[in-house]
Amino acid sequence: MATAPKLAFEYIVKEPDFCSGKAAIGATRVRVNNVVYLHKQGRTADEIRVEYPDLTHAQIYAALAYYHDHKDEIEAELAEDEGADERYEQRKAKALAERPGR
Repeated sequence: MATAPKLAFEYIVKEPDFCSGKAAIGATRVRVNNVVYLHKQGRTADEIRVEYPDLTHAQIYAALAYYHDHKDEIEAELAEDEGADERYEQRKAKALAERPGR
């Protein structure tokens, strides 16, 4: 019985000890979800390169291809990141409110 060939994404690395195990563009440490976040904001590949000038168009498109094949994974990461930002802002506001002299 033949096994299915391993699907590989050139430029994309997903290893436990690299970028906390999240899919990233190898050697750049730019996570796929960072590229997807900008893309979902309507940024073009050229505009994404302004944010990440060390990325090539091929790397950006590889990240987007990975996203389209692993949507649930990347969407969960984006939701987790969004929640982390909100939790940080809540903790910051509470700490400022509790400061002496306020």
